[in-house]
Amino acid sequence: MHFLITGHTGFKGTWLTLLLKELGHEVSGISLAPEKKSLFNQAEVSDLIKFDIRCDVLDARKIQKCVSRIKPDVIIHLAAQSLVGESYRNPIQTFNTNIMGTLNILESSNCADSIKAILIVTSDKVYKNSGDNHYFTETDPLGGIDPYSGSKAAADIAAQSWIKSFGKVPTAIARAGNVIGGGDWAKGRLVPDVVTNLQNGTILRLRYPNAVRPWQHVLECLNGYLHLVSKQLTEKVGGEWNFGPTSKQPINVEQFVRSFSMQWGSRSRWNQDSANIQSESTYLLLDSSNARKQLEWKEKMGFEQSVNMCVEWYKNYGNENPRDLTIRQIKNFLLMK
Repeated sequence: MHFLITGHTGFKGTWLTLLLKELGHEVSGISLAPEKKSLFNQAEVSDLIKFDIRCDVLDARKIQKCVSRIKPDVIIHLAAQSLVGESYRNPIQTFNTNIMGTLNILESSNCADSIKAILIVTSDKVYKNSGDNHYFTETDPLGGIDPYSGSKAAADIAAQSWIKSFGKVPTAIARAGNVIGGGDWAKGRLVPDVVTNLQNGTILRLRYPNAVRPWQHVLECLNGYLHLVSKQLTEKVGGEWNFGPTSKQPINVEQFVRSFSMQWGSRSRWNQDSANIQSESTYLLLDSSNARKQLEWKEKMGFEQSVNMCVEWYKNYGNENPRDLTIRQIKNFLLMK
Protein backbone atom coordinates (compact mmCIF):
# COMPACT_ATOMS: atom_id res chain seq x y z
CA MET A 1 0.00 0.00 0.00
CA HIS A 2 1.32 3.44 -0.94
CA PHE A 3 0.66 6.15 1.69
CA LEU A 4 0.99 9.87 1.09
CA ILE A 5 1.55 11.82 4.33
CA THR A 6 1.26 15.59 4.38
CA GLY A 7 3.39 17.14 7.09
CA HIS A 8 5.64 14.09 7.09
CA THR A 9 8.67 16.11 8.23
CA GLY A 10 6.97 17.03 11.52
CA PHE A 11 7.12 15.10 14.80
CA LYS A 12 4.01 13.00 14.30
CA GLY A 13 4.62 12.65 10.55
CA THR A 14 8.12 11.29 11.10
CA TRP A 15 6.92 8.65 13.56
CA LEU A 16 4.10 7.71 11.16
CA THR A 17 6.53 7.38 8.25
CA LEU A 18 8.81 5.06 10.23
CA LEU A 19 5.84 3.06 11.54
CA LEU A 20 4.43 2.55 8.04
CA LYS A 21 7.84 1.52 6.70
CA GLU A 22 8.20 -0.99 9.54
CA LEU A 23 4.79 -2.40 8.55
CA GLY A 24 6.02 -2.86 4.98
CA HIS A 25 4.25 0.03 3.24
CA GLU A 26 5.53 2.49 0.67
CA VAL A 27 5.51 6.12 1.83
CA SER A 28 5.66 9.49 0.09
CA GLY A 29 5.42 12.90 1.70
CA ILE A 30 4.51 16.52 1.02
CA SER A 31 5.66 19.05 3.57
CA LEU A 32 7.51 22.24 4.30
CA ALA A 33 11.23 21.91 4.95
CA PRO A 34 11.95 20.25 8.30
CA GLU A 35 13.43 22.15 11.22
CA LYS A 36 17.20 21.71 11.43
CA LYS A 37 17.04 19.70 14.69
CA SER A 38 13.96 17.72 13.67
CA LEU A 39 13.68 13.97 14.16
CA PHE A 40 13.08 13.78 10.41
CA ASN A 41 16.58 15.08 9.75
CA GLN A 42 18.28 13.29 12.63
CA ALA A 43 16.81 9.92 11.64
CA GLU A 44 17.54 10.55 7.94
CA VAL A 45 13.98 9.62 7.06
CA SER A 46 14.23 11.13 3.57
CA ASP A 47 16.26 8.08 2.53
CA LEU A 48 13.21 5.86 3.15
CA ILE A 49 10.65 7.82 1.15
CA LYS A 50 9.63 7.34 -2.48
CA PHE A 51 8.63 10.99 -3.12
CA ASP A 52 9.92 13.52 -0.59
CA ILE A 53 8.42 16.82 -1.77
CA ARG A 54 8.70 20.32 -0.30
CA CYS A 55 5.46 22.18 -0.89
CA ASP A 56 3.14 24.47 1.08
CA VAL A 57 -0.37 23.03 1.36
CA LEU A 58 -1.64 26.52 0.49
CA ASP A 59 -0.22 26.13 -3.03
CA ALA A 60 -3.29 24.41 -4.48
CA ARG A 61 -1.97 24.05 -8.03
CA LYS A 62 1.33 22.49 -6.98
CA ILE A 63 -0.42 20.20 -4.47
CA GLN A 64 -2.66 18.87 -7.25
CA LYS A 65 0.35 18.23 -9.49
CA CYS A 66 2.17 16.42 -6.69
CA VAL A 67 -0.76 14.15 -5.85
CA SER A 68 -1.25 13.37 -9.53
CA ARG A 69 2.42 12.43 -9.80
CA ILE A 70 2.59 10.38 -6.58
CA LYS A 71 -0.59 8.36 -7.22
CA PRO A 72 -1.06 7.21 -3.60
CA ASP A 73 -3.51 4.61 -2.36
CA VAL A 74 -4.11 6.49 0.93
CA ILE A 75 -3.69 10.13 1.97
CA ILE A 76 -3.17 11.00 5.63
CA HIS A 77 -3.31 14.76 6.11
CA LEU A 78 -1.22 15.91 9.07
CA ALA A 79 0.19 19.19 7.73
CA ALA A 80 -0.89 22.07 9.96
CA GLN A 81 0.18 25.01 12.09
CA SER A 82 -0.03 23.03 15.31
CA LEU A 83 1.20 25.32 18.11
CA VAL A 84 -1.17 27.37 20.27
CA GLY A 85 1.48 30.00 21.00
CA GLU A 86 2.32 30.43 17.33
CA SER A 87 -1.39 30.81 16.55
CA TYR A 88 -1.46 33.94 18.72
CA ARG A 89 1.60 35.36 16.98
CA ASN A 90 0.37 34.54 13.46
CA PRO A 91 -3.41 33.98 13.58
CA ILE A 92 -4.15 34.63 9.89
CA GLN A 93 -1.46 32.22 8.76
CA THR A 94 -2.80 29.64 11.23
CA PHE A 95 -6.37 29.93 9.91
CA ASN A 96 -5.21 29.85 6.28
CA THR A 97 -2.94 26.83 6.71
CA ASN A 98 -5.33 24.78 8.79
CA ILE A 99 -8.52 25.50 6.83
CA MET A 100 -7.49 26.15 3.23
CA GLY A 101 -4.62 23.66 3.43
CA THR A 102 -7.09 20.95 4.41
CA LEU A 103 -9.47 21.86 1.59
CA ASN A 104 -6.61 21.90 -0.93
CA ILE A 105 -5.66 18.35 0.04
CA LEU A 106 -9.26 17.19 -0.27
CA GLU A 107 -9.60 18.88 -3.67
CA SER A 108 -6.36 17.30 -4.86
CA SER A 109 -7.80 13.83 -4.27
CA ASN A 110 -9.68 14.23 -7.56
CA CYS A 111 -6.33 14.24 -9.36
CA ALA A 112 -5.49 10.58 -8.76
CA ASP A 113 -7.78 7.63 -9.46
CA SER A 114 -5.47 5.49 -7.31
CA ILE A 115 -6.78 6.97 -4.03
CA LYS A 116 -8.83 4.52 -1.98
CA ALA A 117 -9.09 6.37 1.34
CA ILE A 118 -8.37 9.79 2.90
CA LEU A 119 -7.83 10.54 6.57
CA ILE A 120 -7.98 14.15 7.75
CA VAL A 121 -6.36 14.73 11.16
CA THR A 122 -7.73 17.68 13.11
CA SER A 123 -7.38 17.88 16.92
CA ASP A 124 -8.91 17.10 20.30
CA LYS A 125 -9.18 20.88 20.71
CA VAL A 126 -11.98 21.23 18.13
CA TYR A 127 -14.69 20.88 20.79
CA LYS A 128 -16.57 23.80 22.33
CA ASN A 129 -15.04 23.64 25.79
CA SER A 130 -16.76 25.04 28.89
CA GLY A 131 -14.02 23.75 31.21
CA ASP A 132 -16.12 21.19 33.11
CA ASN A 133 -15.26 17.52 33.71
CA HIS A 134 -16.75 16.43 30.41
CA TYR A 135 -15.42 13.67 28.17
CA PHE A 136 -16.06 14.87 24.64
CA THR A 137 -17.79 12.56 22.19
CA GLU A 138 -17.77 12.93 18.43
CA THR A 139 -21.27 14.41 18.40
CA ASP A 140 -20.48 17.28 20.80
CA PRO A 141 -20.56 20.82 19.32
CA LEU A 142 -17.34 22.26 17.94
CA GLY A 143 -15.75 25.59 18.82
CA GLY A 144 -12.50 27.28 19.82
CA ILE A 145 -11.39 30.02 22.21
CA ASP A 146 -7.89 30.47 20.78
CA PRO A 147 -6.75 30.83 17.14
CA TYR A 148 -5.34 27.30 17.00
CA SER A 149 -8.43 25.49 18.30
CA GLY A 150 -10.72 27.80 16.34
CA SER A 151 -8.84 27.10 13.12
CA LYS A 152 -8.91 23.34 13.69
CA ALA A 153 -12.63 23.38 14.50
CA ALA A 154 -13.25 25.36 11.31
CA ALA A 155 -11.08 22.94 9.33
CA ASP A 156 -13.04 20.02 10.78
CA ILE A 157 -16.37 21.58 9.77
CA ALA A 158 -15.03 22.48 6.32
CA ALA A 159 -13.81 18.91 5.82
CA GLN A 160 -17.18 17.48 6.87
CA SER A 161 -18.91 19.78 4.39
CA TRP A 162 -16.54 18.85 1.57
CA ILE A 163 -16.89 15.14 2.29
CA LYS A 164 -20.69 15.29 2.17
CA SER A 165 -20.71 17.45 -0.96
CA PHE A 166 -17.84 16.14 -3.07
CA GLY A 167 -16.34 13.03 -1.46
CA LYS A 168 -15.79 10.13 -3.84
CA VAL A 169 -13.73 7.77 -1.66
CA PRO A 170 -14.07 6.84 2.04
CA THR A 171 -12.91 9.94 3.94
CA ALA A 172 -12.74 10.21 7.73
CA ILE A 173 -11.65 12.72 10.37
CA ALA A 174 -9.46 11.82 13.36
CA ARG A 175 -9.37 13.86 16.58
CA ALA A 176 -6.50 12.84 18.84
CA GLY A 177 -5.27 13.81 22.29
CA ASN A 178 -1.93 15.30 23.38
CA VAL A 179 0.82 13.04 22.09
CA ILE A 180 4.23 12.52 23.64
CA GLY A 181 7.28 10.71 22.34
CA GLY A 182 10.95 10.97 21.54
CA GLY A 183 12.26 13.44 19.00
CA ASP A 184 9.86 16.27 19.74
CA TRP A 185 11.99 19.43 19.73
CA ALA A 186 9.28 22.02 19.03
CA LYS A 187 9.71 25.26 20.93
CA GLY A 188 6.93 25.85 23.44
CA ARG A 189 5.84 22.22 23.75
CA LEU A 190 5.90 20.58 27.15
CA VAL A 191 8.13 17.52 26.65
CA PRO A 192 11.12 19.30 25.05
CA ASP A 193 10.84 22.05 27.68
CA VAL A 194 10.90 19.47 30.51
CA VAL A 195 13.86 17.63 28.95
CA THR A 196 15.83 20.90 28.66
CA ASN A 197 14.93 21.73 32.25
CA LEU A 198 16.13 18.35 33.54
CA GLN A 199 19.32 18.35 31.50
CA ASN A 200 20.37 21.89 32.35
CA GLY A 201 18.89 22.35 35.81
CA THR A 202 16.98 25.45 34.73
CA ILE A 203 13.60 26.55 36.08
CA LEU A 204 10.70 25.22 34.01
CA ARG A 205 8.00 27.79 33.26
CA LEU A 206 4.50 26.32 32.97
CA ARG A 207 1.62 28.36 31.54
CA TYR A 208 -1.15 26.17 32.96
CA PRO A 209 0.13 23.68 35.58
CA ASN A 210 -3.46 22.63 36.43
CA ALA A 211 -4.55 22.09 32.82
CA VAL A 212 -5.82 18.53 32.24
CA ARG A 213 -5.00 16.86 28.93
CA PRO A 214 -5.56 13.40 27.35
CA TRP A 215 -1.91 12.31 27.31
CA GLN A 216 -0.91 9.37 25.11
CA HIS A 217 2.20 8.13 23.36
CA VAL A 218 2.42 9.12 19.71
CA LEU A 219 2.43 5.44 18.68
CA GLU A 220 -0.92 4.85 20.40
CA CYS A 221 -2.42 7.69 18.41
CA LEU A 222 -0.89 6.60 15.10
CA ASN A 223 -1.99 3.02 15.69
CA GLY A 224 -5.51 4.38 16.03
CA TYR A 225 -5.21 6.20 12.72
CA LEU A 226 -4.12 3.02 10.98
CA HIS A 227 -6.99 1.03 12.49
CA LEU A 228 -9.33 3.65 11.05
CA VAL A 229 -7.66 3.57 7.63
CA SER A 230 -7.97 -0.23 7.60
CA LYS A 231 -11.73 0.05 8.19
CA GLN A 232 -11.96 2.73 5.50
CA LEU A 233 -10.34 0.38 3.01
CA THR A 234 -12.27 -2.76 3.95
CA GLU A 235 -15.67 -1.40 5.06
CA LYS A 236 -15.73 2.13 3.57
CA VAL A 237 -15.97 3.68 7.04
CA GLY A 238 -16.16 7.48 7.27
CA GLY A 239 -17.20 10.00 9.91
CA GLU A 240 -15.37 11.53 12.87
CA TRP A 241 -13.35 9.56 15.44
CA ASN A 242 -11.75 10.34 18.79
CA PHE A 243 -8.45 8.75 19.82
CA GLY A 244 -7.53 9.32 23.45
CA PRO A 245 -6.45 7.42 26.57
CA THR A 246 -8.80 5.20 28.54
CA SER A 247 -7.67 6.50 31.93
CA LYS A 248 -10.53 7.77 34.09
CA GLN A 249 -8.04 9.56 36.37
CA PRO A 250 -7.42 12.99 34.80
CA ILE A 251 -3.76 14.04 34.74
CA ASN A 252 -2.76 17.68 34.69
CA VAL A 253 0.42 19.33 33.48
CA GLU A 254 2.05 19.45 36.92
CA GLN A 255 1.37 15.73 37.46
CA PHE A 256 2.80 14.96 34.03
CA VAL A 257 5.98 16.89 34.82
CA ARG A 258 6.30 15.12 38.18
CA SER A 259 5.95 11.67 36.57
CA PHE A 260 8.41 12.52 33.79
CA SER A 261 10.95 13.86 36.30
CA MET A 262 10.68 10.84 38.60
CA GLN A 263 11.24 8.45 35.71
CA TRP A 264 14.15 10.60 34.56
CA GLY A 265 15.66 10.20 38.03
CA SER A 266 15.67 13.85 38.94
CA ARG A 267 13.42 16.58 40.29
CA SER A 268 12.05 19.29 38.04
CA ARG A 269 11.73 22.81 39.45
CA TRP A 270 9.02 24.97 37.95
CA ASN A 271 7.25 28.31 38.23
CA GLN A 272 4.02 29.44 36.66
CA ASP A 273 4.63 31.59 33.60
CA SER A 274 2.15 34.31 34.52
CA ALA A 275 3.67 36.72 31.98
CA ASN A 276 2.53 34.65 28.98
CA ILE A 277 -0.99 33.63 29.94
CA GLN A 278 -3.24 33.27 26.91
CA SER A 279 -6.71 31.81 26.52
CA GLU A 280 -6.50 28.02 26.43
CA SER A 281 -8.82 25.25 27.60
CA THR A 282 -8.03 24.10 31.13
CA TYR A 283 -9.84 20.76 31.05
CA LEU A 284 -9.84 18.49 28.01
CA LEU A 285 -10.64 14.77 27.87
CA LEU A 286 -11.89 12.51 25.07
CA ASP A 287 -14.39 9.68 24.99
CA SER A 288 -12.90 7.21 22.50
CA SER A 289 -15.36 4.37 23.04
CA ASN A 290 -16.51 4.47 19.40
CA ALA A 291 -12.99 3.73 18.15
CA ARG A 292 -12.57 0.93 20.68
CA LYS A 293 -15.87 -0.74 19.82
CA GLN A 294 -16.18 -0.16 16.09
CA LEU A 295 -12.53 -0.03 14.98
CA GLU A 296 -11.30 -2.61 17.52
CA TRP A 297 -8.56 -0.19 18.55
CA LYS A 298 -7.17 -0.25 22.06
CA GLU A 299 -4.28 1.27 23.94
CA LYS A 300 -1.27 -0.92 24.52
CA MET A 301 0.28 1.22 27.26
CA GLY A 302 -0.94 3.08 30.31
CA PHE A 303 0.15 6.60 31.22
CA GLU A 304 3.26 5.67 33.20
CA GLN A 305 4.49 3.24 30.54
CA SER A 306 3.94 5.88 27.85
CA VAL A 307 5.97 8.40 29.84
CA ASN A 308 8.65 5.76 30.41
CA MET A 309 9.01 5.13 26.68
CA CYS A 310 9.32 8.85 26.10
CA VAL A 311 11.94 9.27 28.84
CA GLU A 312 13.86 6.24 27.53
CA TRP A 313 14.11 7.85 24.07
CA TYR A 314 15.58 11.11 25.35
CA LYS A 315 17.87 9.32 27.80
CA ASN A 316 19.36 7.26 24.96
CA TYR A 317 19.49 10.14 22.50
CA GLY A 318 23.14 10.93 21.85
CA ASN A 319 24.25 7.38 22.57
CA GLU A 320 22.16 5.66 19.91
CA ASN A 321 21.41 6.54 16.29
CA PRO A 322 18.05 8.41 16.33
CA ARG A 323 16.62 6.26 13.54
CA ASP A 324 17.67 3.02 15.23
CA LEU A 325 16.33 4.26 18.56
CA THR A 326 12.95 5.21 17.10
CA ILE A 327 12.59 2.03 15.08
CA ARG A 328 13.52 -0.06 18.12
CA GLN A 329 10.69 1.54 20.07
CA ILE A 330 8.31 1.00 17.15
CA LYS A 331 9.24 -2.70 17.00
CA ASN A 332 8.70 -3.05 20.76
CA PHE A 333 5.33 -1.34 20.47
CA LEU A 334 4.20 -3.63 17.65
CA LEU A 335 5.03 -6.67 19.80
CA MET A 336 2.81 -5.44 22.63
CA LYS A 337 -0.65 -6.99 22.97
